[in-house]
Amino acid sequence: MRSEISDFEQNTSPASAPTFTLPGHTMIEHEITVPLDYFGALTHLSEDERATLASRITIFAREYVRHGKEDAPRLIFFQGGPGSAGPRMAPIGSWLDTALDYFRVVLLDERSTGGSHPLEYLAVTSVGSPRVQAAYLACFRQDSIVADAEALRHHLQDEKPWAALGQSFGGFCVTHYLSAHPEGLSEAFITAGLPSTHLHADEVYRRTFASTASRNLEYFAQYPDDEAAAWKITTHLAEVEEFLPSGERLTPARFRELGIVLGMSYGPDTLHFLLEDPFWSLGGVRRLRPQFLQRVGSRLSFAENPLYAMIHEAIYGQHSTGATNWSAHRIREEFPEFYLPHVEEGAEGELALSHEYSFRFSGEHIFPWQVNSDPALAPMAEAAGLVAEKSNWPQLYSQEALAENTVPSAAWIYVDDMFVPYDLSLATAKEIRGMRPLITNDFHHDGLRTGGPKMIERLLEKVRS
Repeated sequence: MRSEISDFEQNTSPASAPTFTLPGHTMIEHEITVPLDYFGALTHLSEDERATLASRITIFAREYVRHGKEDAPRLIFFQGGPGSAGPRMAPIGSWLDTALDYFRVVLLDERSTGGSHPLEYLAVTSVGSPRVQAAYLACFRQDSIVADAEALRHHLQDEKPWAALGQSFGGFCVTHYLSAHPEGLSEAFITAGLPSTHLHADEVYRRTFASTASRNLEYFAQYPDDEAAAWKITTHLAEVEEFLPSGERLTPARFRELGIVLGMSYGPDTLHFLLEDPFWSLGGVRRLRPQFLQRVGSRLSFAENPLYAMIHEAIYGQHSTGATNWSAHRIREEFPEFYLPHVEEGAEGELALSHEYSFRFSGEHIFPWQVNSDPALAPMAEAAGLVAEKSNWPQLYSQEALAENTVPSAAWIYVDDMFVPYDLSLATAKEIRGMRPLITNDFHHDGLRTGGPKMIERLLEKVRS
């Protein structure tokens, strides 16, 4: 898929960017063009293979300015994911409302998301063979996102540094920013997103399977009947073919993946409501209600953010750690709560069940059979396998550079975070010179959204005191 953008097209000036007046605010929409490949991900392809790929892509960002704060410094926000666009808040609220008291806030649509260069299965499969697709997907990690941010910074304010805030995967971006381009940052803030600088993905997933098991116990303690309800649905799915609105068969293994919501503050409540009243009788035969299948399908589908699944493990890949090789799939075998060794398992997942084991929902884990099953991902399944096998990733973090950090920095670290292991975040905080951690067990992974104004105010206090 070749972009319509000319390699020589000039970015429009910030002064000519579309500008809109909102109650109490001004909103400015910025667009620039940047290289697709900053780090040589495509160099091993032939000239013919590269011919289908755009050399430059579009990056989009919205900037919000509170009236009376026009002279405030800029802060760029990196969203979690990967594969999620910058937030669209209407009205402006949550953490953004507080941040606008101190900054002009730039909400970046990271490459492949929102108004930036699109990525879904048609866009990926149209570039060529799975080999080309895998090389293309390798251009969408945090190192490329930060390089885009640097291009946007220069476009908006030349050499002047700006502040950065990263949530979850956005914190991975900010950590890379501190490592690769500290000259671009005046301050750095992270919430629920300090990655290990050097460990293999296996070590991450060993911890997240354990934390997911603990969160399941909290959920079933809060809603004691839900484990039996989950087993009833799972047993039914092993015996009866049920299909989601997308046409995908809902297997027991896919049903387990609803547990990703448990990583959020109100995850147990969300899952409890999701499971209510799942069955009805159709012609005297017990079936799952269409409304239940609709709710489940909307939770399981990656149609809105396919990049999340396609490179979720690749964001841990570095030259020093090598291939991720479907880490979560391999590590799951170490946890009998999530994987039953004596149970036959095929491409569609678990086909038989045993009540000898407790039921556990999985969490933020991506599996090869999941990619094969989801209609939004299946056309890219072979490319996903090649991404999992890729070992020659660029290094994302320099421990040496982080040890010499001079950018004032602070990070919220949540003891009970189901997605980003507490001990690894704490270790990384100690590796970054001057990093000031805010450690709490008051929040889950979505603390930035649920924690109110203090989430921003405490970060500023830590950095500026």
